[in-house]
Amino acid sequence: MICNGMDTKNDTLVRLPAASVAWQSARTTFALILREMGTTYGRSPGGYVWAIIEPIGMILILSVAFSIIVRSPSLGTSFILFYATGYLPFLLYGTTAAKITNAMQFSRALLSYPSVTWLDAVFARFILNFLTGTSTFCILMTGILLFSSSHVSLDLVPIVLAMVLASLIGLGVGMVNCLLIGFFPIWKSIWGIITRPLFIASGVLFIIEDMPPLVRDILWWNPLMHVTGLMRTGFYSTYHASYLSLAYVFGVALVLICIGLLFLSKYHKPLLER
Repeated sequence: MICNGMDTKNDTLVRLPAASVAWQSARTTFALILREMGTTYGRSPGGYVWAIIEPIGMILILSVAFSIIVRSPSLGTSFILFYATGYLPFLLYGTTAAKITNAMQFSRALLSYPSVTWLDAVFARFILNFLTGTSTFCILMTGILLFSSSHVSLDLVPIVLAMVLASLIGLGVGMVNCLLIGFFPIWKSIWGIITRPLFIASGVLFIIEDMPPLVRDILWWNPLMHVTGLMRTGFYSTYHASYLSLAYVFGVALVLICIGLLFLSKYHKPLLER
């Protein structure tokens, strides 16, 4: 009995520091989230309203422009719904990648404190951007479905999965870009050039089935094409995206995140000193 008691006490003593560190990290992350909210949205006119107005404007422009060119979208009858299901997950990916890329530079002054780590800065931005993006998505989609004549049978599982995958890919890309831009500033310009066609190549404006076979084979390797297709299966019950591979998308996101974690944990100090 005494031996068991000693074992229990030792286990408690071993676990307490880990629990304390986890609690400290959670508090630090929450404080960084509040700081991010204040600096990003609190100081700009309209604040969080712009997080809703900007995607609305883009979706309306796409809807009006393409309604003039073509009679109907690739799926359904609502241009607004079709482009919203493609643009909003793409926007979540883009904002997440951009936020994570600049996370360490944004919190550079705070990273001099021992209680604040580079991982806290990254995850604070990731969590806030995910919450903002999903809130914007819910508000806009609710409005579109209420005021449009489209009869939609929602499937929440692929919708939620698409949002999570878009965020995870953005996290991985952002961490890798944070590393590369930190050491090679010219990479920012190179990345901007090579990803310029990404908006079109991610299926925002069309579905992959509309493309010729050779183009389909090329676009399949873009994980964001899978994300937009997955999102649309949640809104269009008659759409079955047979090309979807969740394993491939999760794999790409996981590899990018692991590369980011591995190299940033090793080289975050030299990055901050540059």
